[in-house]
Amino acid sequence: MSSFKKSFVQPFAETCEPYKVENSYWKKLTSPVLIKEFGPIDYVHFSKKLPYHFAVSCSARVQVYNPVTKVVTKNLNKFKEAAYGATFRADGQLLCAGGEESIVRLFEVNTKSMLRQFKGHKAAVHRTFFTYDGVHIASFSDDKTVSLWDIASQQISGHYEGYHNDYIRAGCVSPVSSNIVVSGGYDKKINMFDSRTKSVTFSVNHGAPIESLMFLPSGSLLVSAGGTEVCIWDVLAGKLLAKLTQNHKTITALCLAKKGSAIVTASLDKHVKIYDVSSFQLSHDITYPSAVLSIDISSDDRTIVAGTVDGIVNITKRKPSSKRNAENNKRQARSEVIVRSDGIDSSVPLMQADQIVKYDSALRKFNYSQALDIVLSHTIAFKKPHVTAYVFDELCRRNGLVQAVSGRNQKQLAILLNYLVRYIGVRKLSKTLTHVASTIIDCYWDSFDNCTLEVRALLIKLQTVVENEILLTKQFLTIDSLVKMLVISSEILPDGTSV
Repeated sequence: MSSFKKSFVQPFAETCEPYKVENSYWKKLTSPVLIKEFGPIDYVHFSKKLPYHFAVSCSARVQVYNPVTKVVTKNLNKFKEAAYGATFRADGQLLCAGGEESIVRLFEVNTKSMLRQFKGHKAAVHRTFFTYDGVHIASFSDDKTVSLWDIASQQISGHYEGYHNDYIRAGCVSPVSSNIVVSGGYDKKINMFDSRTKSVTFSVNHGAPIESLMFLPSGSLLVSAGGTEVCIWDVLAGKLLAKLTQNHKTITALCLAKKGSAIVTASLDKHVKIYDVSSFQLSHDITYPSAVLSIDISSDDRTIVAGTVDGIVNITKRKPSSKRNAENNKRQARSEVIVRSDGIDSSVPLMQADQIVKYDSALRKFNYSQALDIVLSHTIAFKKPHVTAYVFDELCRRNGLVQAVSGRNQKQLAILLNYLVRYIGVRKLSKTLTHVASTIIDCYWDSFDNCTLEVRALLIKLQTVVENEILLTKQFLTIDSLVKMLVISSEILPDGTSV
């Protein structure tokens, strides 16, 4: 004979923030490894190829670290002055960097040899990036110009001047096109250049000096950071989609995580914030001991590297969740008892009696009225109301609800009505309890004239609660209609055309 299948009682979801699950993804961080450098950490960038080395631009050198050993594997020290914005090519073989000398340098990572020097800027070059095709380098300079360099010929293939009125300290390249370059300056302007037309195709004002720019993986959304705000722009429609205002001081750096589904920001307020791209809501917050100038996360999300103003490289590892494996091991250990005799080991399953709760025991015996009495006790009905509701569901499934609620005395009926009055307005229980209330009315319709004053008062109260819920629903529907009208009207211009 098979064992009795217990009733499944679905618990209420815990009251929590929308980013509770996301929080658990980032909260398991190891103790950070701190490495002291000689000056503020200008830029951090991870290679896209295993084992995900990262380059740190600091002082007059660029150092390439191994994320596993946390030691320097390559030291690129061909700079006479400060080095800025070192980034890897997609294949991880080449690295480009700007500097205070207004020269863009190209290095081969494995041999540490400098392959090219691109000269043409008249001021410091703070950001350099390889284009999508990997054969050009985009550079952004304090001389208010943007240049595209051809690696093979070592010549300028594109030069954009006169579009900014102040230093250009931020820039990025399109992840889907080798022709699109975006610059952000301290004049608060963002300009998108297309090398095919040699002109600006998109230009907006961020509202604050721009510190960092990046594209989302689709290439149609641009993220800009400046002042205390992060803006998400739809470059195809040419409009602002969202604005993130969670920081209190200047946001200094941006990067992506979780394969492009999370936006990470670093700020002078010592916080690194992680936002969900689908909703643009804050999902996690990491606090550092000092102001953060640069941040990047490896492609597998296991290594987080932050550079601070006091010259500290903060390397943190994220542990993958092993809770499920640990639980499986414990369950296996409990289910087996090792018996050793005469040198023979045999595994004997440990048989445990099923722990059946009282209402399950009553349901097993088809005693529906007793099962309902058990879950209507004060310790269950008013402290675990979802348990009572799910027993009602089980009674409905077994066609035993009428049998369970019929033949009750006035005291028992009062307890049942009191439960309905209290919880019929709860969204997760209302569907079940509405059906229960209707069944009770059908069962006791002929005997309501003989009910006590307490039962009549509860019936009047139940009627009031239901009427209030109906009124509230009508109000919500009215508000929903008004909101839809406002949304539709906001998308139509005065001349009758849509936005």
